[in-house]
Amino acid sequence: MEFRTFDIEGPLEVVPRKIEDDRGYFSEIFRLGSFVECVGPVEFVQDNQSLSVRRGTLRGIHFQSHPMAQGKLVRCLAGSVLDVAVDLRGDSPTYGRWVSTTLTPEENNQLWIPVGFGHAFCTLQPNSVIGYRVTNYYSPENDKGVAWDDPEIAVEWPDLVDPSTLSAKDQTQPRLADLPEYFSMEGK
Repeated sequence: MEFRTFDIEGPLEVVPRKIEDDRGYFSEIFRLGSFVECVGPVEFVQDNQSLSVRRGTLRGIHFQSHPMAQGKLVRCLAGSVLDVAVDLRGDSPTYGRWVSTTLTPEENNQLWIPVGFGHAFCTLQPNSVIGYRVTNYYSPENDKGVAWDDPEIAVEWPDLVDPSTLSAKDQTQPRLADLPEYFSMEGK
C-alpha cells in the first residue's frame, strides 16, 4: 500500500498494490496497521455508501463539528468521482485551501480526510457509488457545511458540475468567511 501526501498536511491518497494475472487482480484495500502507522490511532465506527445517478452531481462541502467530528476514508465503488478535502482548521497555514484526487474502482484508490477538513465530491460518470468509513457516528446536530462555490476556497470543479443536483442544504451553506472556527491544528 502506498500513501501519497498532498501540499496540505493531513489528507492522504491511499493506493493499494495490485497483483494481476489472466483471471483479474487482487488488492489489499485496507490494512489497519499500515494505516495507523501513517495517520496515527484511528477507529472506524460506521460505513456509509451513496449513489449519484447523474454525471456532474455535486455533494458537499460537508463536515461534522465536535464532539462528533469525523475522519473519513473515501473510496469509489462504481463510476468515478473527483474527491475534495478542504482545510477548515482555523489556525492552519493552509486554512481554506483544498486538495483533490480522482477516485475510481479500477485504481481502488482512497482519500483519507482527517478531522478538521470538509469533504465534497463531483461525479465524473453516471451511477457513481462511493463508500466511506467514518471515525464517528452521524449526528444531525453536528452536521455542518460550507458553500461549494465559495470564491475564497475556489475549488476547481470540472465543467460538468450541475448545480441543479445540489441538495437544499448545500444550496444554503455559509461562506468560509461566515463559518465559526470549528477546528484547530491540535484537533480541537
